[in-house]
Amino acid sequence: MLRLMYQQAKRHPSLVPLFAFIGIGSFGAGGYLLRLALRNPDVCWDHKNNPEPWNRQDATHQYKFYAVNLDYSKLKKDRPDF
Repeated sequence: MLRLMYQQAKRHPSLVPLFAFIGIGSFGAGGYLLRLALRNPDVCWDHKNNPEPWNRQDATHQYKFYAVNLDYSKLKKDRPDF
């Protein structure tokens, strides 16, 4: 695969930015999927020790990727303890 890409880039140098942006985009998408799989409180990989990870999250914990003008340290707890 890489050999073919190298041959194409050698014949057509204008394809180099295309290969670079596709590589960067693939790496970014894979990294974001990995982040969602490992850091999201709705995803549970360990069902024996932590069957409901969303109940252990603090109300002041920011788990969103980007929060617009929201200070999580001033939020009050609005859910019951289980």
